[in-house]
Amino acid sequence: MSEVTAYPLCWPAGWKRTPAQDRVLGRFNKKELRQSTSTTGQPRNWRQTKPVSIADSVRRVLDSLSMLNVTDDRVIVSTNIEPRLDGLPRSGKEASDPGVAVYWSTIQNPKQKCMAVDRYINVADNIAAVAATLEAMRAIERHGGAEVLERAFLGFQALPAPTSAGRPWPEVLDGPDASVPKFRWTLEYAEDRYRLLAKTRHPDNGGSDAVMAELNAAIAQAREVLR
Repeated sequence: MSEVTAYPLCWPAGWKRTPAQDRVLGRFNKKELRQSTSTTGQPRNWRQTKPVSIADSVRRVLDSLSMLNVTDDRVIVSTNIEPRLDGLPRSGKEASDPGVAVYWSTIQNPKQKCMAVDRYINVADNIAAVAATLEAMRAIERHGGAEVLERAFLGFQALPAPTSAGRPWPEVLDGPDASVPKFRWTLEYAEDRYRLLAKTRHPDNGGSDAVMAELNAAIAQAREVLR
């Protein structure tokens, strides 16, 4: 899984990004048991609702994946937050891009899968959303649908992700036969270049998954910059 990094964010090729203005506040929380003393001196227990932290959300993801026979060492939580020594994102931090991509595999099935979320404003909520989705999918298995679950997870097969040292998107989209000056980039031109190059770079047309993944990543970056 060396092509995927915990930092910076490795957004999976082909996954649509949520525009920053469309992101919303999440509603994920946790309950903490609290104790206090009443006016009569009697102990009183109550539960306090608090927002989830990044550490809370990561733990939920790891716990959900462990129930699918995925060990912690085969999970990468990729964000734009610098990781701790164990490779997981630090709590108490935020990033201008709160997107999260969770990659995982098993010894039995080394083909990497990925789930990515950037719907929410906070990194912790996006990680929690991944955990909630994994739990919902595990419910399929609990009800005897192991084969259905496996088929559902086929949709999360990860294409090779671009590395942090990947080429800049203008270089990828420009190509050897570009006819418009590079300094005249517009979103329309970028989309035209993408459609033209995809005709030869798609695996069905003689290209490869890696080359198409780079092209998909390039157009995703161009849409962020030029929209």
